[in-house]
Amino acid sequence: MDFWAKKRVLVTGGSGFLGKFVVDILRRKGCAYISAPRSNEYDLTDNKQVIALFNDVKPHLVIHMAAQVGGIGANRAHPGSFFYNNLTMGVQCMEQARLAGVEKFVSIGTICCYPKYTPVPFHEENLWDGYPEETNAPYGLAKKMLLVQGNAYRQEYGFNSIFLMPVNLYGPHDNFNPETSHVIPALIKKCVEAVDCGSQEIVVWGTGKATREFLYVEDCARAIVKAAESYDKPDPVNIGSGMEISICDLVLLIAELTGFKGTIIWDSSKPDGQPRRCLDTTKASEEFGFTAETSFLVGMEKTILWYRDSIKTDKTSGK
Repeated sequence: MDFWAKKRVLVTGGSGFLGKFVVDILRRKGCAYISAPRSNEYDLTDNKQVIALFNDVKPHLVIHMAAQVGGIGANRAHPGSFFYNNLTMGVQCMEQARLAGVEKFVSIGTICCYPKYTPVPFHEENLWDGYPEETNAPYGLAKKMLLVQGNAYRQEYGFNSIFLMPVNLYGPHDNFNPETSHVIPALIKKCVEAVDCGSQEIVVWGTGKATREFLYVEDCARAIVKAAESYDKPDPVNIGSGMEISICDLVLLIAELTGFKGTIIWDSSKPDGQPRRCLDTTKASEEFGFTAETSFLVGMEKTILWYRDSIKTDKTSGK
C-alpha cells in the first residue's frame, strides 16, 4: 500500500482485457493517481501524441500493455501492422519514459517471443535459441524488442525496465470477436451459439494435437502488480500457471461446460501454431512471490458464465 500511495501510474492499454484488472488492483492498493487513456485519446503510434501523453500525465511508473493482438487468423492476416504498431508503441513509450525520468517501466511481452521448438517447459534462458513460430513471429519479435531496448537503456542510462512474458490469457471481458479472438473465447462463442441455435456441429482449426498453457486474467494482473512493486532485474520473467492442455482436450472441456453435445469437425487445412506451450514459472515465484491461484476449471466456468450474461445484456439493450 505504501509503495503506491504517492505514485502517478500510467497504464497503457488500461481499458483493455488485462488492463481493466490491473487498474482495479492498483485502485484497491490505494494508488494515488492512475491514468489509463484510450487509443482515441492518445495514439501511441504517433510520437507527438506519446510526447503529449507523458507531458500531461508526468508518471512515476509506467505499465506498458497497449498492443495490437489477436489469434492465429488475425496474426496471419495482419503481420505487417502487428509488427509495426506493437514495435512503434513500445519503442516510443519507453524512450519518452526515459526522457521524462520515469522511475520504472514495466514491459508486458508475450509467450510468442519464444522459439517455435522451445523445450517444454519453457525456461527464460531459452528465449534466444531460435526463431518464433511463423504465424505470430512478427508480433512476438516486436514485443521481444522491448526486452532488448530495456536492457540497452539499463546499460547506458541506468533505466529501470523489466520484462514480463504472460502465457495465453482468458477470463471475463475477453475479446469474443471471431475475426480477432484467441482460442478460448473463439471456442466458447462457437459452442454457446451452437447450443442456442440447435446446431449439431462446430468446426475447429487445426488437428487438436498442439498444446497450450492458460492463465486466468486476474491472476496475470496480480503478477504484473507484484513485479511492479518488487522486481528490478533485467532478466525476463515467465508469467503463467504451469499447466498444459491439448487443444483437443480444451475443445472437449468447453463443449462439456457449455452443454454442446454435437460433432466436432477438425479443419486440418488450418495451422496448429506452435506445437507445444508450457512455461516454467519458478522465477516469478522466487523473485516476487507470484503463483497462479485460479484453477483452470473454475476460471473456465467464470468465463463462460460471464459470456452468457453478456449475451443476455446485449439482447436486453438491443445490441
